[in-house]
Amino acid sequence: METLLESLTPIFAILSPVFILLVIFVYNTRREKNRFNTIIEVSKNIKDVDQIKDLLEGLARKKSSIDLRRSGLVTIFAGVGLTGLDYFGLDTKVIFGVGLLVMFIGIGQMLAGYVYPNQPDEINRAVEDYEKE
Repeated sequence: METLLESLTPIFAILSPVFILLVIFVYNTRREKNRFNTIIEVSKNIKDVDQIKDLLEGLARKKSSIDLRRSGLVTIFAGVGLTGLDYFGLDTKVIFGVGLLVMFIGIGQMLAGYVYPNQPDEINRAVEDYEKE
């Protein structure tokens, strides 16, 4: 029994990322299919062509959900956690260095969030939509 478990462990370890990617792919495909079905149902009830165009333009725009300041802060505290794990628990210098690396990546993300904010595009779209009316 142990030899069977020893021989199957590497196979499961290699196939688990493939399984995770498969689950993500199936989920995204279903979400897109439901989104297109919703667009079709809504467009059947709209009589004005301009409203359909506005609906399609609104759905075609990619919502920029990446806020570099927020993700930078999360990354910094992940690095703090790794550094604390090394300092208080494992006492290996490798994890301490990895924690510092993650913290500096988070600091870089925060700086990029302040240097390149993504809000002007959203403000420009809102002003253009207001000017149309």
